[in-house]
Amino acid sequence: MKATQWTFRRVEKKYLMTVDQCYRFCDALKDRLTPDDYPMSTICNVYYDTPDYLLIRRSIDKPVYKEKFRLRSYGVPTADSPVFMEIKKKYDGVVYKRRVSAAESDSVRYLRGGPEPLGNDPQIMSEIDWFFHRYDHLVPGMFLAYERLAFKVKDHPGLRITFDRDIRYRTDDMDLTLGDEGIRLLPDDMVVMEIKIPGAAPLWLADVLSEQKLYPTSFSKYGRCYLKMMEEVRYAG
Repeated sequence: MKATQWTFRRVEKKYLMTVDQCYRFCDALKDRLTPDDYPMSTICNVYYDTPDYLLIRRSIDKPVYKEKFRLRSYGVPTADSPVFMEIKKKYDGVVYKRRVSAAESDSVRYLRGGPEPLGNDPQIMSEIDWFFHRYDHLVPGMFLAYERLAFKVKDHPGLRITFDRDIRYRTDDMDLTLGDEGIRLLPDDMVVMEIKIPGAAPLWLADVLSEQKLYPTSFSKYGRCYLKMMEEVRYAG
């Protein structure tokens, strides 16, 4: 079994494409890609934010430094299932992620001010404590889920390519155990590809992207869902 990774440092490039473009891209790389250790998953998140959504509003402004906090599960968990508490930071284009794991019920209890779950890296737990102290009154701001296909590159350790479809969100029932339903963000034929690069990207990958006319874009799932939510609020008003 693959060891759990608790810290990440990498560059993430995102591409918005159609399903047909996705198939053509994968076909061009068929000799280089192999399924990831967990190739298919439903990823569920609860993003924590201030009541006025300060964190995501700052992120949308594209500052040099930004940060988020989320509770993440792979599949819909039960109260006893392990979930991840994650701080995700981005500075000057580089993504840093720090996370710990505990049972869903223990994680939620801790995030509500309860006891700290046992058995985790004390340094990362201190960073989470500091995060919640810095942004007082953090609460569940949005539930967000999507279906992911994940691949790794055979001859480039650490380089991963993922494809996310059916991105959906909700702002009620923000509990990972309550299912993965939500409002759809994108049309059914759209895919978000992420290339996760721990170091320098290989030249052949840049060549394939250029040949396929695929260009990186700024795409935050939480940010896009927040903007769509605000559009719906304005429309309803």
